[in-house]
Amino acid sequence: MDIAALLTSAGINIAVCVVLFSFYSVLRKQPSNVNVYFGRRLASQHSRRIDLCLERFVPSPSWILKAWETSEDEILAIGGLDAVVFVRILVFSIQVFSIAAAICTVMVLPVNYNGMGGMRKNIPFESLEVFTIENVKEGSKWLWVHCLALYIITLSACALLYFEYKSITNLRLLHIIGSPPNPSHFTILVRSIPWSSEESYCETVKKFFSYYHASTYLSHQMIYKSGKVQKLKDDAEHICKVIRDASLEKTCKPSFTKCCCYGAPTFSFKKISTETGSTHGRTCNNDLHLDTGKKECPAAFVFFKSRYAALTAAQVLQTSNPMLWVTDVAPEPHDVYWSNICIPYRQLWIRKIATLVASVAFMLVFLIPVTFVQGLTQLDKLQKMFPFLTGILKEKFVNQVVTGYLPSVILVLFLCAVPPVMILLSSVEGSISRSERKKSACFKVLYFTIWNVFFVNVFTGSVISQLLVFSSVTDLPAQLAKAVPLQATFFTTYILSSGWASLAVEVMQIFPLLCNLFQRFILRLKEDALDGSLSFPYHTEVPRILLFGFLGFTCAILAPLMLPFLLIYFFIAYLVYRNQIINVYITKYDSGGQYWPIVHNTTVFSLLFSQLIALGVFGLKRSSVTSGFTIPLLIGTLLFHQYCRQRFLPVFRNNSAQILIDLDRRDEHCGRVEEIYEHLCSAYNQSSLMPHSTSQAKCVSLHEDKDSSPSSSEDMEKGNEKEINQKDRPRPVQRSLSLSSDKSVLGVKQ
Repeated sequence: MDIAALLTSAGINIAVCVVLFSFYSVLRKQPSNVNVYFGRRLASQHSRRIDLCLERFVPSPSWILKAWETSEDEILAIGGLDAVVFVRILVFSIQVFSIAAAICTVMVLPVNYNGMGGMRKNIPFESLEVFTIENVKEGSKWLWVHCLALYIITLSACALLYFEYKSITNLRLLHIIGSPPNPSHFTILVRSIPWSSEESYCETVKKFFSYYHASTYLSHQMIYKSGKVQKLKDDAEHICKVIRDASLEKTCKPSFTKCCCYGAPTFSFKKISTETGSTHGRTCNNDLHLDTGKKECPAAFVFFKSRYAALTAAQVLQTSNPMLWVTDVAPEPHDVYWSNICIPYRQLWIRKIATLVASVAFMLVFLIPVTFVQGLTQLDKLQKMFPFLTGILKEKFVNQVVTGYLPSVILVLFLCAVPPVMILLSSVEGSISRSERKKSACFKVLYFTIWNVFFVNVFTGSVISQLLVFSSVTDLPAQLAKAVPLQATFFTTYILSSGWASLAVEVMQIFPLLCNLFQRFILRLKEDALDGSLSFPYHTEVPRILLFGFLGFTCAILAPLMLPFLLIYFFIAYLVYRNQIINVYITKYDSGGQYWPIVHNTTVFSLLFSQLIALGVFGLKRSSVTSGFTIPLLIGTLLFHQYCRQRFLPVFRNNSAQILIDLDRRDEHCGRVEEIYEHLCSAYNQSSLMPHSTSQAKCVSLHEDKDSSPSSSEDMEKGNEKEINQKDRPRPVQRSLSLSSDKSVLGVKQ
């Protein structure tokens, strides 16, 4: 591929971005699209006012200015700590790749371009390979420049990673301290409760915790089977029971004769109580319309009198058999994934193995489209496979589009199927919380994309070359060192297609927009077509950013021409995602920054891999001195990673006993203990088991008044500052990033 093909791909993607961003700036001003582009605000504000003016049909950059001016405190108040962490990922990427782009463009790129010496052609007609390290001759003394650039990039990335890890750790501690009393801090989830023929699960749980945790046990709430199949079964049993009771009344002659004497027949149905007090009371009842003993799961939420008692009970081994009375820290009430809690604990390891096998099988099947895509990048092999295309491919513009734009677009389209498949596998895996399911899917999508976008593309120019590579696995380091610089041009075009264009598609919200238009103008529905229930897709966007970071670190000194395009992507992503967090996505639960350890580990892996590739390239170029200086860099990066794991990671895995005890004492001092206990009894409601009116009333109580504020796009913009400080989530989060309060609880040295 030459520079002209790369510029063709860049031009097409720039045109797509400009058109879509312009359409977005107009469509977001239309009152009919408020529920698409302001779904988060519409969740708590439901009135609308239509203002007809010419400005609504003129593109404007007002949304960019608003996204830029929104402070981090406001992002925290709107989207929670997870949103702040996501924005910090983008800020970190901008910082580190700004340094890398400056260093490599000034120092490395000229060395690569003039590596072989001699006369150069016009730059637009140059092959992109002349800008890579492949163009540097063996034994060149200028390889010192690449080694120095690698040191600067690694040290800068490690320093920025350390400060970000420290800052986000402090934010997580403040998040725990500053939030209102969280029911999950007083609650544990107990699974694999032993079955007894003499008593129900409810009585077993009460007896066990009343005996072994007598001083701290408060109450418990059983979990009932509530799936769709179970609901249909319960309804059928309920109808059969009603019909049976009615038929018994009808055939009961003494009662019928007696009633006839008074002229009052008794053929009416009996009304059976459907109250579900056991699902939201302190103790267990059997007043459901069916026998609850038949529907109980061997799982329950157990409430304790203090946070420290719950933490201790969740982490300690309850019995000598680790497969019985399994305890975990309970998720937040809005984070509970009810469908998976009733899964038998003994099945989980089988499910995890099955999902692992399914993920590997899906990765292997995905080799087919990746191999096809790589075939498009090599015209000579494409012409041999399809001779009838030779005439068409000789056209200059067609050649540039096929080699520079089409392969990355096809790969992006195939990759669109990956996140839904991975979220399905994570659901089957048995995650007990929605955040855990999304985090598990994030891991799977990350591994999948790194493997298929990087490694498979590196090793597959065609099926034949793939077989040759896998026939010489012992030469893997040398193969990587040879293949990565050659594939850097494809990765650059992939950043343009999957990065720039995907941001334009993200801000447009094409699928919700089409659904909204269909329901409004085809079905003629006057109510909102969307209910504003979109949550931020961390499982797709975090892996995308980390993949681009992996490509940037790996190809920084090998093909520095990629870095400016990558840096532009991170700048645009910073504005787009801030806008989406402010206006579109609703935060129903918060994992407390659990995505940052994934970011840290992936970034360190990217640094180590880039150093290994550089070590292999220096070996191929027969520069033993630069190879020797790269080894201490590898060791230093590993030591840095181990230090961060020991210093910061435990804070993300477990809550601190010091903080929880101080919070318990603060609640006692303020006299809020009884209020907290009363809230615990109704925190974990299985809405599928509640009567319709009750669940509806509870839903209304969790949201603000929806009839009192404007929701047209103009009013949304004007009312943003007022709304940021209001409660707009079911559970409030810490509103300030200040580290000045509760220093004694944090134990942080200022």
